[in-house]
Amino acid sequence: MLTRSALIVAALASFALTAPANAQKGEPSGGNKCDKFKKGTDAWKKCNGTSLIEGTDDQQLYYAGYWLARTGQYAEALTYLKKAKVQDERILTYIGFATRKLGDHDTAMGFYARALAMNPNYTVARAYLGEAFLDKGETAKAREQLAEIATRCGTTCVEYRELEAEFAKRATKG
Repeated sequence: MLTRSALIVAALASFALTAPANAQKGEPSGGNKCDKFKKGTDAWKKCNGTSLIEGTDDQQLYYAGYWLARTGQYAEALTYLKKAKVQDERILTYIGFATRKLGDHDTAMGFYARALAMNPNYTVARAYLGEAFLDKGETAKAREQLAEIATRCGTTCVEYRELEAEFAKRATKG
């Protein structure tokens, strides 16, 4: 007979093997039982909070933190992301993302650097690092990240297109 933990691990392994590729930067594929609620709403947060209290793993923490960050709830996203037992490149990147959006660019860049030390090919971290360089007015360093992304996934991947769009958006602002 399998324990509850073994069943959770088996279910997540099955989910990871069958999940489709994601179309957005670092977006978790598939979903969870809380997706019947709009992401980021009080009902969604309550559902995810209950799941986390019940011992859900780092994947669920990432999922909740990702969506909270992507819906502009940066401080709350950090509370989920920082609970992860293993801070992999995805979690470090979104800790960096939320931290940067809260205005602490230098600390955020440290999280991106740690993510890239784990996986230099993680283009999501490179794209957000490029945005952080743009925020700081360091265009040449941002262009270096754009070139690195092009080398790793080409000029048609999501991360390249989004960072390129940031260059264009900021150029029009003057």
